[in-house]
Amino acid sequence: MSMSGQRSLPWLNFSLLLAVGVIWGSQFIFQDIALTALSPIWVGVGRTVIGFATLLILCAGLGLRGDRSNLRLYALIGLLEATLPFALIPWGQQYLESSVAAILMGTVPFFAVLFAPFLVAGATLGAGSVASVLLGFSGLLVLFYPQLSTGSVNVSPIGAGAIVVAAASFAVALLLLKRLQHEHPLVVARNVLGMASLQILAFAVIVSPLTSASPSASALGALLYLGVMCAGVVYFLYMTLIRNAGAVFASMTNYLVPAIGVLIGATLNSELVSIYAWIALGMILAAVAMNQLADSRVRSAEA
Repeated sequence: MSMSGQRSLPWLNFSLLLAVGVIWGSQFIFQDIALTALSPIWVGVGRTVIGFATLLILCAGLGLRGDRSNLRLYALIGLLEATLPFALIPWGQQYLESSVAAILMGTVPFFAVLFAPFLVAGATLGAGSVASVLLGFSGLLVLFYPQLSTGSVNVSPIGAGAIVVAAASFAVALLLLKRLQHEHPLVVARNVLGMASLQILAFAVIVSPLTSASPSASALGALLYLGVMCAGVVYFLYMTLIRNAGAVFASMTNYLVPAIGVLIGATLNSELVSIYAWIALGMILAAVAMNQLADSRVRSAEA
């Protein structure tokens, strides 16, 4: 499936995907620390606002402004990309185990493939893209096979539904971002997070007012990392990846992030990495390569 509309270097796309995977894969550790002092919704608020501030400073330093005529589109993308998922995912996870939630979030590439022909000009439902998505999802199932095989995993329909809606929302946002490919990736990331900051802050004030308790230094430090790296920096890399390689390829991070998160967690805790994790990582990387190869063939045919 060709959705990027321009040629880009495969090694650069892989490097960007890996960088996004590593940064977002590290978020679980810091998120756990931040959650010791803040509710999930306020961790989301802090992360989004700090990320926006980071990108605002970078854009100001580089003299980047952007097209103000796209504010409504940015508001819609901010709603679909951050506000809705940040509200639905923590709520849905109350009723699901983390492994099930990660697998359900793995439906993002499926939605991206299905919706692309309707939202992206020139996009088609290619066999290579479908095959790569299926292979990546299989890798995600392998990654969590030890938990799933116990037979004790319960799946709440209402919790699962919330995660799936969040995944579909996220996929639509990815595809809509292609309409902003004429803008600098830093500007796109800044504006999306800016709109999302306003929305999620208003939502948090209504549903979960802050208490008077003061967060610890470690929690604030973790929140700072989440904002600067896991929102600000990574969103810039992510927008660049979407512009260069397309939404389906970029959505492969939903397979890569859990695998890298498992590897990072095991390394920091001096634990042996399960053979399932290595097999899953190999399958996910093969899926990424397959998707890029399929996209390259489509581009060659169109040239």
